Amino acid sequence: MTRHFGVLIPSTNTTVEIECRLLPVSYQAHIDCQVQLLGTAKVELVILAQTSASLFADDYDEMVTRRMSAGARVPAITSAQAVGRAVRALGARRIAVVSPYSEAVNERTARYFQSKHGLETVALEGFGATDSYAIGQLGPENAREAFARIDRPEIEVFVVPGGNFPTMTSIAAWEQEFNKPVITTNQASFWAMLRAFNTGDRLPTFGRLLADVPAG
Repeated sequence: MTRHFGVLIPSTNTTVEIECRLLPVSYQAHIDCQVQLLGTAKVELVILAQTSASLFADDYDEMVTRRMSAGARVPAITSAQAVGRAVRALGARRIAVVSPYSEAVNERTARYFQSKHGLETVALEGFGATDSYAIGQLGPENAREAFARIDRPEIEVFVVPGGNFPTMTSIAAWEQEFNKPVITTNQASFWAMLRAFNTGDRLPTFGRLLADVPAG
């Protein structure tokens, strides 16, 4: 049985569609910039894959998921919500944020995860990107080098926000090297989809979160 979910992305995102293709063929992503069009595809869930959008207004998640649900007539979630809930599902509270964002946006990221999900950010590292399109051209070595610089015992999970930052095929290797879970925007979005569909499927190639698909 094929399950369908919708993904809303900004026009500058060149990564989400590629990483959706890594999913088994039984999960079909419908990618668009208009939620009403996703509704016509009879999707069962809509995900907004733009983590940074949630950082600039306290009520953004609640407001936009209501609008998405009304437009597509199905449940909706933001990728920022998915990341925060995924960390909690792994039983963690102390995170390190490694992102393509600027220092100012990283600080907003830490405040968001603290206020919305009760997570303590014990380390922050950003690549200072100001061009959204350029984030899609960054290599995974940027994250790996950042992990090596900031790793410390109190970090329970590395969080890598940014739906346009390619990460999926690197997560398992990062976890093996640093012996910590790694949660990324698109990975967490796929976890939210698997939890919503409750099919029992596991995707161990893409890290502990998708190998275990814990409830949360």
